[in-house]
Amino acid sequence: MLDFEIQRCTRRCAATERELQPGEAFYSVLMSEGANVVRYDYGTDAWTLPPDNALGWWKSRMPEPNAARKHWAPNDVMLHYLDELEAQPACEDERYILALLLLRRRVVKIEQSIRDEAGNEVLELQSLRSDRQFRVKVALPTKQRAQEIQDKLAQLFLSGGPAATAAS
Repeated sequence: MLDFEIQRCTRRCAATERELQPGEAFYSVLMSEGANVVRYDYGTDAWTLPPDNALGWWKSRMPEPNAARKHWAPNDVMLHYLDELEAQPACEDERYILALLLLRRRVVKIEQSIRDEAGNEVLELQSLRSDRQFRVKVALPTKQRAQEIQDKLAQLFLSGGPAATAAS
C-alpha cells in the first residue's frame, strides 16, 4: 500500500530560493526520494518541464492575503463524477487528473499501482470516507489538454475564484 503525506507549499522557489509572491503562478512537483515523497515548488521563471521520474505535478497560484476562500463541491459529487467518467474511454486523461485532484485533497488514497492486461499502469484507489474503490488508468495528457481539463474541473467543482490546477 502506498500512503504518503503531501507537504504544504514552501512559498519559495526550489531553483532560485526566492519567495513566491501573492497572486504569482507557480508549479509544484512530487518526487520520490528513497522512502519519502518530497514536494518542490518553482516560480514560472524557473520551471521548464517536470522531471521524467516525477510522481505528479500541477500549476497553482499563490493566494492573495485577503482572497476569498475557494469552495470545492462536496467530495461525494466529485467521486460520482469519477465513476461517470469510467464509462467514457475518450475521457481517460480527465479521469486521471480528477483522481490526482482527489488524491491531493486526501479524499482517496493509493492502495497500489498495477499493470493491466494491455500493460498500462493502473492506480487502485480507496476512498478514505467509505468502502468505495476505484481503478484509474494513468493517462498523461498533453500540456494543452491538461490545461483544458484543469479549467473544466475548476468550472465544474470550484466556486469563489480561480482554481488551483492539478496535472501530472
